[in-house]
Amino acid sequence: MDRAELRELIQGPIATVPTPFDDDFEVDFGRMHELTQQWVDEGLVKGKAVIKVAAAMGEGPMLKDEEWPLLLRTVVQAAKDRASIVCGLHYKDTKRTIEDAKIAQDMGAIGLQICPPIFNLPSQNDLIDYYSDISDNIDIGIMVYCTQWMPGGLVEVDTIMKMEDIPQVASIKWSPPPDGKQEDIAKFTHIFSVIENGGSPAESHKLGSRGYINLTAEAYPPHDLEIWDHLEAGRYDEAQTLWDKVNDPLRDYSAKTDVRSGGQGRVKKGLSYLMGKPAGASRPPSKPLNEGELDELRDILVGFGWPVVN
Repeated sequence: MDRAELRELIQGPIATVPTPFDDDFEVDFGRMHELTQQWVDEGLVKGKAVIKVAAAMGEGPMLKDEEWPLLLRTVVQAAKDRASIVCGLHYKDTKRTIEDAKIAQDMGAIGLQICPPIFNLPSQNDLIDYYSDISDNIDIGIMVYCTQWMPGGLVEVDTIMKMEDIPQVASIKWSPPPDGKQEDIAKFTHIFSVIENGGSPAESHKLGSRGYINLTAEAYPPHDLEIWDHLEAGRYDEAQTLWDKVNDPLRDYSAKTDVRSGGQGRVKKGLSYLMGKPAGASRPPSKPLNEGELDELRDILVGFGWPVVN
């Protein structure tokens, strides 16, 4: 696929879906099949959203090398070509990332969210070489994940601009670097499908972004699809107000619960459980939300007016 086709597929709210585990912390592939069917039936379909598998908030870095391809294949098969499926690849060197990228392509992903190889502490020239080499070996899209808060994770705006010459780079998951500005996004939204990752979906959409990341898209798709409809219609105040109403309390809640136990999937799995999409607990040492934390989260969701099930 070329960049124009991929831009059409990688847009909307990005649902970073949880990985379901059974009571022995083994991947529950049957449950993943069921959940995927639910997500698609509730509107996370091509052109309106993306289902992202095995990313950090989906506990991808905790999966074995033999697990994540089977998880990805399960989602692709369950979606039956109705959804855009992107797979997360994490922090590996060029050789191993190319190997993983080829596997993900064979499993049916239309794109890959690929983090910079932070443990190599890459220079900006290294990043150009890294993504170029991956692009040369695959036919599906690359979403470059700018992780400027990590040593080795900064992708400068000038580097992003140079990626126009890398054919399979179709998307940039971006928030402003420490010395950057939100409006810098307008320098490259005409080239890539830019996915906003800094909490300002309305401002970014005005500047040309084509999607955003948050905590809730797979737990209650109608909420994020409504935000996206507002954005696409240019109702920016309504979109940002709806975003802030839900995102701000959940971010505060997450920060509080992280004190007891860390793990990027914990709150997502709590949200999914309460909304009738249980996916088990996270792998240790991360601990699931306890009853008190679930009760507090339930009250928050009821306050949003969401149809809480559990």
